Amino acid sequence: MGPRIVYSTDPAPRELCPRCGREPCVCQKVDLAPNQQTAYVQRDRKRRAGKTVTLIWGLQHNPAVYKALLKTFQTTCGTGGTFKDGEIEIQGDHRDRVAEKLKEMGYKVKMVGG
Repeated sequence: MGPRIVYSTDPAPRELCPRCGREPCVCQKVDLAPNQQTAYVQRDRKRRAGKTVTLIWGLQHNPAVYKALLKTFQTTCGTGGTFKDGEIEIQGDHRDRVAEKLKEMGYKVKMVGG
C-alpha cells in the first residue's frame, strides 16, 4: 500500500492508482516477458457457493494479454472462466493442467494452498 497523505496544502492532491499504487498509473504499460514472472496457481471455493475454481494471479500484463491467456486456459481445460480484479478464474479444479500450460509458455509457477 502506498503512502497515505494525512495533510496536504495542495488544493488537488493526486490520486494513486488502486492497482499499482503509483501516479501516474503504469498498469497499462507494464508487460513483462513470461520468463521474468512468477504465476501463482490456487484452487479456491470461498464466496462461490461451494463451486471450485482455479485462480491464477501474480502476472503483470496489459488487458489484451490477459484475455488471450484466459482464452488459452479455457480451451486447454475445456471449461469457462473470467478475468477480474487482476486474477484469472477458471471454473473447476484444473491446477495441474494450468500449471503445465504456464510452464510450457515460459512462466515460473508456484502452487498455492492444498
